[in-house]
Amino acid sequence: MFRSFINEFKKFAVRGNVIDMAVGIIIGAAFGKIVDSLVKDVIMPPLGMLLGKVDFSNLYLTLHDGKVPGPYASLEAAQAAGAVTVNYGLFINTLISFVIVALAVFVLIKALNKLQAAVDKKEAADAAEAAPKTKICPYCCSEIPVGAVRCPQCTSDLNNK
Repeated sequence: MFRSFINEFKKFAVRGNVIDMAVGIIIGAAFGKIVDSLVKDVIMPPLGMLLGKVDFSNLYLTLHDGKVPGPYASLEAAQAAGAVTVNYGLFINTLISFVIVALAVFVLIKALNKLQAAVDKKEAADAAEAAPKTKICPYCCSEIPVGAVRCPQCTSDLNNK
């Protein structure tokens, strides 16, 4: 029983979809780290400079002081003191990361859809080209165009066939 379970699991694990999904998850996680770095290290510093030297990751609202009363020099200092904080600056960073990921996925899906439409158009053209252009008249057995409604050879009506 255990052996059949293992064999079934092997078949499942090496199936193409599972491997594709695993690769997608791994690449997605790496892409998430890249986007995080892009937001924290590239986008937010210039944006913070433009807004008056604001460090978004350090923006927070203290709801309740910790063991050491505030004000605190940084979010880390507030958390170290045990203060209860709303970290809206980190939320802004995460929100910008989400927008960038959503935009990247949108662009990727749009490109894939465009590519798929081109493939579908080519396949439709190939199918139309491969479709028979003539048929055999059931009355006189002569070759006639597929769209013919009357045989040009024997003048038989082909609408009923």
